[in-house]
Amino acid sequence: MHVRVFDMDWVPVVFVTFKVAALGIAMFFAVKWHYDRGEKAERRALLRTGGKMAAVFTLAVVGVGLVAFVLSRMLGLDLSL
Repeated sequence: MHVRVFDMDWVPVVFVTFKVAALGIAMFFAVKWHYDRGEKAERRALLRTGGKMAAVFTLAVVGVGLVAFVLSRMLGLDLSL
């Protein structure tokens, strides 16, 4: 009978759980800080800035997806479904 003293199966679970918790807490405080700061600012300016940020984020996601697609095609990866 073989007994494993140090099993590595738990490491990804702990790291992913820690990462999700840390990012969740950081996002909560970031949103709270921006919300508290936004109450003092003009509502129109806040909405305009939010729209700009959403547009930049969308363009960034599309750009990264396009670069990944082109790079994978150049490397000869099969992208068919």
